[in-house]
Parts: sequence; structure tokens; C-alpha cells
Amino acid sequence: MKNFFVYKIFCKPFDPELISGFMWDFDITGLLEDDDHISIFISGNSATTEKQIGDVLKKLQRDMLIESFRIEKEIIEDKNWNELWEKSREVIRVSDRIVIKPTFKEYSAKQNEIVLTIDPKMSFGTGEHQTTKLILKLLEKYVTQGNKVLDVGSGTGILAIASVKLGASRAIAVDFDEICLDNCKENCIFNSVEDSVEILTGEIADVNETGFDLILANIQKNVILETAEKIKTKLKPKGVVILSGLLESDKSAIEKKYHSLGYKTEQIEQMDEWIAIVFNLKK
Repeated sequence: MKNFFVYKIFCKPFDPELISGFMWDFDITGLLEDDDHISIFISGNSATTEKQIGDVLKKLQRDMLIESFRIEKEIIEDKNWNELWEKSREVIRVSDRIVIKPTFKEYSAKQNEIVLTIDPKMSFGTGEHQTTKLILKLLEKYVTQGNKVLDVGSGTGILAIASVKLGASRAIAVDFDEICLDNCKENCIFNSVEDSVEILTGEIADVNETGFDLILANIQKNVILETAEKIKTKLKPKGVVILSGLLESDKSAIEKKYHSLGYKTEQIEQMDEWIAIVFNLKK
């Protein structure tokens, strides 16, 4: 049976959104918030170490974002992890219109609500993280009827699914992680969009289609910079790109790169220290 390492992180002052945002950058399988600490779950196969976690927290200390911290380590079995994970998941209201519901929770949709039913396994994009919420809110504005959408680094597939439910005619979800792809397939079925979402294993270079109206990428800064030219080749003239997975401090580097390729900044939204940037391809 697979084991998981659990690192409980206690900080003063306790700012769960700040800490969890940085922890999602590691190769973790899940994260739980408690009253006075957060717990991150790491597979025994992960390369993430306690030292790496501590180094991030020390940097937050140096930046005077926290005063002190301590880390407690535990080991739990796979079955216990699943029980803990399911008990902790709740229905998430992203906006007046968008609600995220775990598969094992009951929820009755109100008039005009779009309910995204997601099985929160080991894929990123279950709705807890600020960057997922930022893009979902922006999709309400930028998805128009009949759009063709590309979701790069799709994780659970939540952004591709939401795009179709908001009116896109079809979406392609691409991720190099096969676990994510299996989860994405399940989530598409739960949301009855399996005929409108094509799921691919790989990276943006493995997507043969071009002429997308909208491209989404909720991934790390370095990958967003490295794939900027490839994203442009997939986008139709005057198409829109929504990027997140970014900190406020990343804004300058991202804008410099995308402006050099002919993009114009259309909108920037922020939640805590995280941002999402909307670019429009000028021609």
C-alpha cells in the first residue's frame, strides 16, 4: 500500500492562503487547511523534501511575511489519506454563477448557476487555489458562444469543462501527467461534456490544431515564458490568452515577454499575492 508523508506547517501569523499558495508549487498530492495549520500530503515517490519546504518558509521569514514557523512530519497510509481528503472537501462558490461541487457532496443548483462537478483526486485544479478561481471568473467574461478553447496543463480539466459549460463549442485539454488525464476524462463525464472536450497527453507542441479563440494556462511562470511562442502559433488573430499560476512579482517578466510577441495586456486580476493576466493578440 502506498504511503504519504504529511507535513503540518504552523506559522505565526497564520495565513493559510499565503502558505498554501507556495506549497502548491511543490509536487504534492493534496493540501488541507485547519484552524491553526495546514497539512500538505506528499507521495512517497515525490522528490519534494522537508528541507525544500523549510527553505520556502525561511524566505517568507526573510521577507517579513511570517515571524516564525515549525514543521511536523507524519506518515499515513493511502486509505486514510482518501478518507481525510473527502471529509475536507466542500462546495466552493467561485462567483454568483459558478459553483464547484465535489462528486461526493450534495448540492442543488440555483437558477442560472453553472455547477462544475469535480472528483478531487491528485490533479491540480480542484478549486481551492486562488489561480483556479481567478481564471474561472475571467472565463465568464471572455468565453463567447462557439469558441474553440485550448487548456494547457489541464489537471482536473476544470477550465476546459467550465469553458464548454459557458458556451464554447469545444475544448482541448492537454497535460503531460497521465494521472491528470484519467481524472480529466472522469470529470468530463461527470459534467456531460465528454463529447465536447478532447483530452491529449503531452505538451502544447503535441496539439496539432491551430486557430484557437482562447488559450488558458494555469501553470508555472517558467513554463509560461518558455511556451509563449508556441502559444502564439496556436492562437487565431485577435485571440485571447489567460495566464495564471503567477505571483504579483512575476507580472513584469510575463508582460515583457508577451508584449514582445505582439500581445496587449487586456486585464489583470489579483487574489492575495496571485494574479491572472489576460492578453489579446493585436493582429
